[in-house]
Amino acid sequence: MKTILTILFVLFIGLFAQAQDAKVEVKVTAQTENVVLVTPSIETNLNSNQTKIARLYMDRNYKVKKALSFYTKANKTKLA
Repeated sequence: MKTILTILFVLFIGLFAQAQDAKVEVKVTAQTENVVLVTPSIETNLNSNQTKIARLYMDRNYKVKKALSFYTKANKTKLA
């Protein structure tokens, strides 16, 4: 019974999909606009008196790991 109802439902949906009036054409008007390309001029003033140092760390938690890696007297190896 369930299969018969499923087949009828699929056929019912298919028939309604074919019965739709899909012959309506929508006309779209194209608009043309003029585009002007502008080349940007960038002025940079380099100051040779300033020296900046950039540091690159491979790990983002480098400073935290360095601060946590401290040594105490208890960490030293003892001879027997």
